[in-house]
Amino acid sequence: MKEVRIGLLGAGTVGSQVARILSEQNRELSERAGANLVLSGVAVRDVSKTREGIDPALITDDIERVIQEADLVIELMGGMEPARSAMLAALNQGKTVVTGNKAVLAAHGPELNEAAEAHDASLYFEAAVAGAVPVVYGLRESLAGDRINQVLGIVNGTTNFILDQMTTQGWSYEQALKVAQDLGYAEADPSADVEGHDAAAKCAILASLAFHTRVSIADVPTKGITDITAEDIEQAREAGYAVKLLAKAQRVLVDGVEQIALGVEPTLVPLTHPLAGINGPYNAIVLETEFAGRLMFYGAGAGGAPTASAVLSDVVAGAGHIAHGGHAPRESVYADLPICEPGKVLSSLQVRLEVSQQIGALAQVVQAYQEGGVSVASVRQPPVGDQEDQATLIISTHRATKNQHDDILAVLAKSPLVHKIASVMSVEEG
Repeated sequence: MKEVRIGLLGAGTVGSQVARILSEQNRELSERAGANLVLSGVAVRDVSKTREGIDPALITDDIERVIQEADLVIELMGGMEPARSAMLAALNQGKTVVTGNKAVLAAHGPELNEAAEAHDASLYFEAAVAGAVPVVYGLRESLAGDRINQVLGIVNGTTNFILDQMTTQGWSYEQALKVAQDLGYAEADPSADVEGHDAAAKCAILASLAFHTRVSIADVPTKGITDITAEDIEQAREAGYAVKLLAKAQRVLVDGVEQIALGVEPTLVPLTHPLAGINGPYNAIVLETEFAGRLMFYGAGAGGAPTASAVLSDVVAGAGHIAHGGHAPRESVYADLPICEPGKVLSSLQVRLEVSQQIGALAQVVQAYQEGGVSVASVRQPPVGDQEDQATLIISTHRATKNQHDDILAVLAKSPLVHKIASVMSVEEG
């Protein structure tokens, strides 16, 4: 068989697993690719660190040399630089690139895809979204004959674990985050996860694939889970919902023009919805398609071995193309749909208010919604214990634009009868 030399950039949690599996399963992976897979070099930042399972002779801090000596380059360094520059250098030399770097793809995907096209190179990125879950392949190839209308998913395992622990254990956000950090699900600085940036990058990648349009992370309005309280979780449960951080991308018709609506935010999901039962650090993506109907992808969204599985699936495909001809699917952006302005996106909300325990408080709240042109679906008033001067109102609305919702909330915030707008969350339909 033809030899395909593989250069590995990064030997951290995922990179070390890729090297291990590539060594232990080399014969089988080579047979699948139809090419003899040879690890030719491993670039790392700290060459003095022992890398168990990797031949020390392969270790170097010379990224350029590893790229030059390889036919296929695996980028697993993470971060923006030098990852972006390394991938561009490899593609500009006509090399096949396999990456799991969602941050670079979400911010610089067009640049990388244009380099691949110009130099007849291939770019694979199954591991960039949902770890071992093959949703990228599904969108790029399996569903190329269908029309995707909506992508909805839990694409960050850290936040899903935190929300799950808040639900099942009754913990506060701070308690659940601490456990997630102790178990290795959350970093010491968890901001990329808990503030929604990781999910937003993945949302941009999925939307680009689903709607054949270039979507950047800057196009995705994002809200994380840091403000979610135990009370939010409990009120959701009593109303028949689970709280999930959802990434959502869908086709919408605004002013007669088909557009893409995007967003990442904590959302109330009906317990009957398939995403409501996704627990722990798992990922799941639901696709609503024109012909195949509803499809769901589920599995481990992070971790060394699961993510390495996705990387190696791309390695086998890429090596096979190097040995026998062909390349990865090219970027498909023919649709070039406009991105919907966030203020025009329709949604239903559930709003929890703390109001004065006075006659007329409820009437004033309902009046604000009526004057704002938003229909109220229901009003609940849960018990408030011994707080004689304060009541809690939970308002559920029918669908309206974000601008309409924001205008009403601004009015309520100025009302002397409204002490606090305690919580505002979107509601996903079943």
